[in-house]
Amino acid sequence: MSATRLPGTPRLLRALNDRAALELLLERGPLTRARIGELTGLSKVTASQLVERLEERGLVARVGEQAGGRGPNAQLYAVRPGSAYVVGVDVGAERVVAACADITGAVTGRVEQSTRDTDDPVGVVHNAVVQAAGSAGAELSTVRRVVLGTPGLVDPQTGDITFAFNLPRWHSGLLAALREDLDTPVVFENDVNLAAVAEAQSGAARGTADFVLVWVDAGVGLAIMLGGRLHHGSSGAAGEIGYLPVPGAPIPRDAAKRAKPAFQQLVGADAVRAVAADHGFAVAMSAEPGVAAAEAVRAAVAAGAAGEPMLDELARRLALGVASTCVVLDPPLVVLAGAIGQAGGAALADRVQHEVAAITLVRPRVVTTGLPEEPILRGALRTALDAVRDEVFGSTVG
Repeated sequence: MSATRLPGTPRLLRALNDRAALELLLERGPLTRARIGELTGLSKVTASQLVERLEERGLVARVGEQAGGRGPNAQLYAVRPGSAYVVGVDVGAERVVAACADITGAVTGRVEQSTRDTDDPVGVVHNAVVQAAGSAGAELSTVRRVVLGTPGLVDPQTGDITFAFNLPRWHSGLLAALREDLDTPVVFENDVNLAAVAEAQSGAARGTADFVLVWVDAGVGLAIMLGGRLHHGSSGAAGEIGYLPVPGAPIPRDAAKRAKPAFQQLVGADAVRAVAADHGFAVAMSAEPGVAAAEAVRAAVAAGAAGEPMLDELARRLALGVASTCVVLDPPLVVLAGAIGQAGGAALADRVQHEVAAITLVRPRVVTTGLPEEPILRGALRTALDAVRDEVFGSTVG
């Protein structure tokens, strides 16, 4: 019996080879045709055809020469940065930060804007995206995707915001308005989820498929990564750990009224500032709550033995939420992030790890974030880049 021929197989193989070559160029930098052939296992002829195909489509370009033995120097090729751009946006209650990256991942433009004096979220995002692209020297038409990290719930079905505690003007219908305004794909994602994406890519969770990230800042949140994928839940509420009904705080009966939920009352910035004051650590009330609370925690860590009682109390409180999560999911790793989680460092993480092991049957390793700078923005850019590379690199065969 003759083997059944699969229609389109040569086309599929070309597409797979093209994608593999592009990934190699991104990972290893400029390569010659011969080197591309060696690394992909393709013949010299096939590798040369591949490079010509990618060059014709504007995805790679010649960037130099490599001297060899006899004969002419070999041409070096690299992914053409300007073949596509993405914009990541970190939306907070006080400011919006946007960054533009080319398809290689290089961040080439960045802007920051206050949101205090405006009630027009579409205008705020429009200005941030346009200015970020402009500072990168990119035409808005070349921006293939915008990913916005925002507090609150994002509906997994519609992609729209359904509830944002700190952003009352952000509402259902905003996604469609932004897509129409910018005329490009726009995606909302929970900010803590994006921090976990960045942590998995280049932070403390790198190489770990299953972990949870606990965000402790002005508010408290949780991201769940299972099998290398974010878990959103049926309504996008997976990880809203602030609403855990834990002992030691009143439990509001109606979350829609924006009453501060129980676990948030125990470990949010206001609570941390109160714990710091009780243990004799001055708190700058004029600063943003998350910043002031983080400074107090940092002072407790620096104080050595004098700061241990405060850190012990904070760890006991945090462990209630971490333990509740870990007895359900049993992850091997917990990452403490956010301004307060980062400020506590290993001193706080070790205490939380010890306390969780003391009150449950699970023993996850608890560590501090490996990304001290703008993890939400990093995660937004990474999410946008992954999607756009799939679109651009996956369509290399006409």
